Amino acid sequence: MFCLVDCNSFYASCEQVFRPDLRGKPVVVLSNNDCFVVARSAQAKALGVGGLESVFDRTSLMQQQGITLFSSNYPLYGDLSARVMKTLHLFSPRVEIYSIDEMFLYLEKSHHTLQSDSLNRYGQRIKNTVYQYTALPVGVGIAPTKTLAKLANRAAKTIIKCQGVCVLDSAKKWNWMKQRTPVDKIWGISSRFSARLADLKIYTALELANANPKQIRRHFNVCVERIIEELNGHACLSLEEIPAVKKQIYCSRSFARKTSQLQSILEAISLYSARACEKLRNQQSLCSSLQVLLYSSGYKQNYDHRQQIIKLPYPSDDTCLISNLARRAIRQLVKPGTAYIKAGIGLLELSSKKHQQLDLFQTGQSAKTDQLMQIIDKINTIHGKNSIYVAAEGVHRKWAMRQDYRSPSYTCRWNELPSIKC
Repeated sequence: MFCLVDCNSFYASCEQVFRPDLRGKPVVVLSNNDCFVVARSAQAKALGVGGLESVFDRTSLMQQQGITLFSSNYPLYGDLSARVMKTLHLFSPRVEIYSIDEMFLYLEKSHHTLQSDSLNRYGQRIKNTVYQYTALPVGVGIAPTKTLAKLANRAAKTIIKCQGVCVLDSAKKWNWMKQRTPVDKIWGISSRFSARLADLKIYTALELANANPKQIRRHFNVCVERIIEELNGHACLSLEEIPAVKKQIYCSRSFARKTSQLQSILEAISLYSARACEKLRNQQSLCSSLQVLLYSSGYKQNYDHRQQIIKLPYPSDDTCLISNLARRAIRQLVKPGTAYIKAGIGLLELSSKKHQQLDLFQTGQSAKTDQLMQIIDKINTIHGKNSIYVAAEGVHRKWAMRQDYRSPSYTCRWNELPSIKC
């Protein structure tokens, strides 16, 4: 049996962990630069706040409605996510981290013999333990396939009688759920696919499950055929216990305000290079080329989008080398007098650091550089991000993205630890 554990309104719930006064109240988390809504508590949804809604002209109205706004605090969310995942490892040795707030667990054969009520109690135990250890509410869906587990998790969150846990362990139960699930709510069915399925008179998950898999494959692909098999209780998708290595790594951000100052853009691209290189080293990869991107505001008539691809002299994960090459590209891309709103960098042609194809005439990255990068990563891991960084990233960073409503990183920074009054 597969078990899917999904945190409820994850970003908003993270903000409520250290603010118990906000539990049960409307909370909204904003995107970079506080532009759009990216997460909403159930109470905020009930007030009509839409996903990805612009808050440019609604901030005052939201505050009048009693909605508490927060800027995105990704270090806090990442740390609380890691705590949830660590807790879930207590219930199964075989797990797949699907996203920052979702994890698949595989319940071993001993759990297959359990009756439905026992599985339900086990799911309740998972839910209660996660809340006890992290104060984050979750929904638990248990079923014989990953696709059915997704449907079960959706039921756990939307059907009050389920109390946060839904077990679909028989054809009668999952057929009841499929009959009430629109086809566009099925995991893996995009809006484009659902429109094409509507042309075939298929509107619900039950109708898709009853369709001929081979005929559907002729209209779509093997992935939709597998979804049909999964909906009928035949597991086609296994756990991906080892995360897939990224083939490209991008890091881009909008500035707090438009800028035409070359120094500000150079500092930004240096910071983004460092962040991308850190991700590169985390997955033990090297890059052979990089892409530098620069954007002006899309609302202006003289919209300017520029890019440049640079070939590295040898595969590398050296922040200093990649930052220098990116800064050189920015100097060539910047058009004097143009105000830019966003910059970014992409690391391309990634290869494994363990299995390098060396050049006869190029020694590649030096051992001293490897040691330097390891020391930088170790210091930042122990003492927090940006404890040590390349000077080219700047000190004051007036261009940094706007975060007017950011909460403290309670679990990630020593100077922001919560205070307890007894």
